[in-house]
Amino acid sequence: MTVWDELTGQSEAIAIFRAAAADSTLGDSPIGDSAMTHSWLITGPPGSGRSNLAYAFATALLSPAAKGGVGNGGVDTGGVDPGAVDPGDGDEATRRQVAARTHPDLAVLSTEGVIIKMDDVRRLVSSSNFSPSVSRYRVIVIEDADRMQERTSNVLLKALEEPPPRTVWILCAPSEADLLPTIRSRVRTVRLRVPDVADVAELIAQRDDVDIATATRAARESQSHIGMAHRLATNEDARRRREQTLDIALGIHTVSGAVIAAAKLLELAGQDAKAITEERDAEERESALRSLGIEPGGTIPPALRAQLRTLEEDQKRRATRSLRDGIDRIMVDLLSLYRDILLLQLGVETEPINLAILSRLTTASAASTAAETLATMDAIATARKRIEGNVAPALALEAMLISTAR
Repeated sequence: MTVWDELTGQSEAIAIFRAAAADSTLGDSPIGDSAMTHSWLITGPPGSGRSNLAYAFATALLSPAAKGGVGNGGVDTGGVDPGAVDPGDGDEATRRQVAARTHPDLAVLSTEGVIIKMDDVRRLVSSSNFSPSVSRYRVIVIEDADRMQERTSNVLLKALEEPPPRTVWILCAPSEADLLPTIRSRVRTVRLRVPDVADVAELIAQRDDVDIATATRAARESQSHIGMAHRLATNEDARRRREQTLDIALGIHTVSGAVIAAAKLLELAGQDAKAITEERDAEERESALRSLGIEPGGTIPPALRAQLRTLEEDQKRRATRSLRDGIDRIMVDLLSLYRDILLLQLGVETEPINLAILSRLTTASAASTAAETLATMDAIATARKRIEGNVAPALALEAMLISTAR
């Protein structure tokens, strides 16, 4: 088994990273002399597996090299490292450490807020100057690099301009356009594509032990978003909330109905966000109490309350972002609904995303024109931009649905 086995639909990108990892483990030349370089940018649509691929690449780079005479840290051992693996494939011990984010030569920045803070990037840049302790490289992964503001990006830019010889940066973002031109000019970009529904369904069926029919429906309705396909295939409440979203949209006929529908959609987004964060928050609090030596239900000493308050503040910020993500998921589901209706109106013969409600799609397509459906889709896109610009979600949803009703 290799680190690439659970990645699906990205064979071209995997080939690039696998070759680069093999170069780094086998070659003794500095980074940049071959396929390897010190900074990478992985771009692709949501759910394409950007972060999964980044950590697979990090695992391959941090794993011991299968080269005679070279062991961990690039030190000549005079023989073959007994713990070595095939170049570019990664080993099990390193895979577990990377998955737990505990590898000593791995640094990760993933924000739970709306933006990445400048202080967090500064700390990461400072740590990038450390030499690797057990591996040949120090690997730094920044998820959602598009969440950096311009001033924050400039802090990172300085580190990319003069990188330490054994530090590798891996940035993830939806597209190159989401980063400053100066950042883009200093990274090697690898673009991911949207995986096929069949590929995602096969992965979900094998990994999550669900039947292929359920996995296929989840993959299709998530539009090949691997993370959402997993949720829809394994979480009945998530499936129910998605069905309610489509029911609400198809039931809008008046302006007053649109206002009521906006409130319902916002409530659904809140339920979805709460379901995602609630369990994780409880686990984090329990882990924090255990690390502080406090038994469940025990009294928290005053001296330790500040640490728990910091955790609670971080969780509140994550809840805010999770709500916005939940609203955006609803927007994506609505776009899929009206996309299906539009294709039926235009007579395009293709399988709809929402195949399970085909009869309702047919009825809705007959009740409006293609021009009206396009206007609805434009209203949804406008609402997404408004919410991204910090317009109150309730107002943005009301304006969107009122436009739809008219």
